[in-house]
Amino acid sequence: MALFLVEATLTDAREQAAVERAVDTLKLGDATLIEVQVANDYKKVYVIIEASKEADVSPAFSESVFTVQEVKEVRIVGQDLEDVRKTAGKINYLVEWNFPADLTMDQYLERKKKNSVHYAEVPEVEFQRTYVCEDMTKCLCFYDAPDDDAVKRAREAVKAPVSSITKLSRD
Repeated sequence: MALFLVEATLTDAREQAAVERAVDTLKLGDATLIEVQVANDYKKVYVIIEASKEADVSPAFSESVFTVQEVKEVRIVGQDLEDVRKTAGKINYLVEWNFPADLTMDQYLERKKKNSVHYAEVPEVEFQRTYVCEDMTKCLCFYDAPDDDAVKRAREAVKAPVSSITKLSRD
């Protein structure tokens, strides 16, 4: 089984209950929903699904109210799936980093291992996990932090760039 990131929008969502109703419309079949994270303005939704292959993911959204922007195979770094299920509600920030073209997975993982110890320099921020796209285009890092500035300080401490920061809903 593999993990897939689905980035989507929901045009009519203004509250967590609307997102939950939308998630209930997914036809997952043999796939398993791992987590759903929603931007604070409810315009963007990040869904992680475990499935045998990418072709099993898109049909799950075909009759739903989601508009899918992209589906990418990802690998999780920093937590295992059991921990994800326990900490999904603790996340309130998502940092997206678009990788440089020449970065390999091995280089990324080595860099992450070497620099992660520096999160201790920003104790008010708790790194939770990262989903790294297998095509090495980007990663999504999830944090529990008091504000955007604290997340930026944590990223600086671990020498990791930021392409965008999204505050997530905690409803």
